[in-house]
Amino acid sequence: QVQLVESGGGLVQAGGSLRLSCAASGSIFSINGMGWYRQAPGKQRELVAVITSGGTTNYADSVKGRFTISRDNAKNTVSLQMNSLKPEDTAVYYCKAVITIATNVFTSYQYWGQGTQVTVSS
Repeated sequence: QVQLVESGGGLVQAGGSLRLSCAASGSIFSINGMGWYRQAPGKQRELVAVITSGGTTNYADSVKGRFTISRDNAKNTVSLQMNSLKPEDTAVYYCKAVITIATNVFTSYQYWGQGTQVTVSS
């Protein structure tokens, strides 16, 4: 019913930039929080940045000042601009959204994208 599709990952040198995008589609009534998480090999998935429907943002300490999350409510998209990338930013990045679907407006569900690989070389 609902899909999240990410794009924009890739290989970049340390100090470089990448922009990730995530588009939600399907039977969407409304989207509440949206965010980006990442998982490095052998590590647990961790929060990178989240944004509410009103635009309030929160970032992991490790990315503050380097990453910027934004969303377009009209297009049901969320983006992550990543600057000054470091090798430790290497991970699979996942988009997450809390969505109220059109067929059940009394409940919200969490949806995840399939993940996109970000590799930062030193």
